[in-house]
Amino acid sequence: MFAKQKFIAAALSGALLASGALLPSVASAQEDIKFYFPTSVQGRLALIMKEVVNEYNSSQDKVHVTAVYTGSYAETGIKASAAMEAGNPPAVAMVGANNVLDFVQKNQIEPIAGFLAEDGSTATQFLADFWPGVHANAMVNGDLYAVPFQNSTPILFYNKEAFAEAGLDPEVPPANWKELIEMGQKLVKKDGDQVVRYGLEFPQQVGYGNWILQGFVMANGGQYYNTEYPGEVYYDSPATRGALQFYDDLAHKYGIMPDTVTPSSQVATDFFSGRAAMMVSSTGGLGNVRDNAQFDYGVAFVPGNVRNAVPVGGASMVIFKGQSDAQRAAAWDFVSWITSAEQLGAWSRVSGYFAPRISSYDLPEMQAFLEEHPDAGVAVDQLKYTRPWYATFNYLAVAQPMGDALQMVVSGKATASDAARRAQEEADKILAPFNNSVGYPVE
Repeated sequence: MFAKQKFIAAALSGALLASGALLPSVASAQEDIKFYFPTSVQGRLALIMKEVVNEYNSSQDKVHVTAVYTGSYAETGIKASAAMEAGNPPAVAMVGANNVLDFVQKNQIEPIAGFLAEDGSTATQFLADFWPGVHANAMVNGDLYAVPFQNSTPILFYNKEAFAEAGLDPEVPPANWKELIEMGQKLVKKDGDQVVRYGLEFPQQVGYGNWILQGFVMANGGQYYNTEYPGEVYYDSPATRGALQFYDDLAHKYGIMPDTVTPSSQVATDFFSGRAAMMVSSTGGLGNVRDNAQFDYGVAFVPGNVRNAVPVGGASMVIFKGQSDAQRAAAWDFVSWITSAEQLGAWSRVSGYFAPRISSYDLPEMQAFLEEHPDAGVAVDQLKYTRPWYATFNYLAVAQPMGDALQMVVSGKATASDAARRAQEEADKILAPFNNSVGYPVE
């Protein structure tokens, strides 16, 4: 499948990469820049990204990009910021879309408007080719600071064979929380008192778990944070308490999901092995599911309650300050190339992330792919229900209390109300310095 993608240079086979063979030497006239990138889902994407960068390097002789894998979204944000503070930042980094605000507040990244002006364009003109759902996390205070690259929403994956075995229609997945409970109970399979197949699993580690929870909070009619002001979260709102109670009921009242914290890697493993009949996970893992599911599977919208709503996730390209004019130009050349309609379409086809450029879907190769793999269109269809990914002052620290809270609820160590209240109190303390530094100070 992957060999068909246009962005992979024919000379760069998997065998060559695996052997550690050296790439051709780089001409001294080239501008050398460094590119940090993460992966957030399971599969071969780190290896594939290096192949993509190698193809860019082979496509021209003015710029050489060194791709550096830097771990998760959170780890990449921390490493890139630390490198900037140490005076040795990467020219370009692919960072979690909700990390852009942090970099702007630290004055570490370049606004994109300057690069666009040099190309005779504006942010408004540029963004017109990007799905509206990805705009908010790329902008801060009305200025564009990032170029969306790989974007995702949570989606529901389900095992059609398990549905049929449980007497359910494999073409009719749950559309709301009530149906999710009803179908989930039927999908649970036991050997005596031992559960051998759960009805549902989804990631619950801090970060990924917060993203999924944000979707359930919004589906319950609420908001997870103030989208207009980075100093406020709604961890103790009725909608958030209701979403946490739903987690509690799924694990303890109905026994549909494990009553232990499940990280994303385990969720995928359980789904592939048949231990979980459904999973809510990132559409960015669709390529991995397509490659590894040994059964007929389906893809659907995340079930809603009061409404359908999901957060946009994924990562964007940012350019760091402190570069020479030549490095700035090299960075923008690389970012322009890798975020073109052709490259974003190719990345979408191999990864499962939806392409943030609308024009990617006008390409003949993309249309042919969607006809062959209609599951890839589910995330695009779900875009009309999207909201921005939570982005606050010091968002990693602010995420921790709610990440801890959802884990306490799932593992039966706290009630939904108590967990939400404590998470709100802790988050408010973390947000206090920001709130006291702007506007009218609060106590």
